[in-house]
Amino acid sequence: MKVFMLMTGSGPLMILTSHASIEDPQILEKLMGKGIEKFLAYEVPFALAKERYGGHFNVAANDLHETDDLRVLDYNGERAFKLFSFEELGKPMIHEPSVGPKTEVA
Repeated sequence: MKVFMLMTGSGPLMILTSHASIEDPQILEKLMGKGIEKFLAYEVPFALAKERYGGHFNVAANDLHETDDLRVLDYNGERAFKLFSFEELGKPMIHEPSVGPKTEVA
């Protein structure tokens, strides 16, 4: 399992997934279904997330199944920012959907 802090247009959130990469097309499709198309993602060390979130982490992780491979661990970006420093996070990964050809506005 992987844990990611996503910086989205509506604010940060923490997710838990069984996918090996945040760029997996299946997880990107699920995020799009939740209205998340453009984001920065930081991988959070699994053991560190488990330690900081305690019992809540176990509840979310135990409810993760092959058919439900994405769980929001924390919607509260303020709490996530307090729980983790940027030094503890992996390098940021940028995801932005392909933008079609731009046309000039007259």
